[in-house]
Amino acid sequence: MLVVLTRTLWIRSKIMNIAFASSSGENIDQHFGWSKSFYMYKVDQDNIEFIEVVDSSDEPEGEKEKLAYKIDTLGSADIMYCTQIGPTASKMVQASGIHPARVSEGESIMEATMKLQDMLRDNPPLWLLRIFHKAQNRSA
Repeated sequence: MLVVLTRTLWIRSKIMNIAFASSSGENIDQHFGWSKSFYMYKVDQDNIEFIEVVDSSDEPEGEKEKLAYKIDTLGSADIMYCTQIGPTASKMVQASGIHPARVSEGESIMEATMKLQDMLRDNPPLWLLRIFHKAQNRSA
């Protein structure tokens, strides 16, 4: 019980930047490599705040260059939600310090953020605690 309480108190003051691959800003409906825009939110245990729409519409030559460009546009993201992501892209995204998360096509951005908040309020899984720790280091 003490561990749960400690995790919850530690999480309370932490904010993550979450990117969503979306064509509309309402639903997660894009493959990472094909997404022309990402909707960025600040999320903590109690709040959800829209930050900006990130334009990722340029199409550099070459697959790795295109992926590197998309990752660079998400510079401040801690987690990136999309419907699909290839193995090379997933490795590159993770190597950049962003956690890729695949969800079903059409899941609403608000639903995804609320699920994330529910995890934070209860007993946050260790993978989420690691992301929070990285987010803290990134903003320091």
